[in-house]
Amino acid sequence: MARTFFTSDTHFGHRSLLSAKMHRPRPFSSIEEHDEALIRAWNAVVRPDDIVWHLGDFAYRCDLSYAAGIRARLNGRIRLIRGNHDDLGEQLEWSGPVVDVQRVFVQDPGMPKPQALWCSHYAHRSYPHEHHGDLHLYGHSHGSLPGTRTSLDVGVDCWDWAPVRLEAILKRMAATPVTDPAA
Repeated sequence: MARTFFTSDTHFGHRSLLSAKMHRPRPFSSIEEHDEALIRAWNAVVRPDDIVWHLGDFAYRCDLSYAAGIRARLNGRIRLIRGNHDDLGEQLEWSGPVVDVQRVFVQDPGMPKPQALWCSHYAHRSYPHEHHGDLHLYGHSHGSLPGTRTSLDVGVDCWDWAPVRLEAILKRMAATPVTDPAA
């Protein structure tokens, strides 16, 4: 049975991510080392038949052929939710149309019932169905926005450079201190 994963902000080919000028530079000596580490981390957890929701910023500032080559090496049936750096992503082949936001229902093995998720590249303070049990997953912030019990960053900066399953997301959300009176 296929499993479902979430990730964001891989930024394949984006050399500037390694620069000290960045708010949170990534700890790799070259973009090639970065990209190979992310590919290894991805393929270590994702099987070919798994579903991966990529919440934006797949590749940036590289050739289309380079981005397509990376995409071809990644396991899974990948769906892209558009990020602010997805000009290249728009031109790649995905397992469905590129969208701005998506309500996703996940029922992985071992889950008693489906969980509805509001997925976007950007964090939302409010989103559809939030008062009916939907959770919110986002990227873009590279770990700079603290998560809540109902909303969390799934970017690679927060998850050891790899896509993450809902089970781990739910555990992290449950361990988040309640700071919002509405939570």
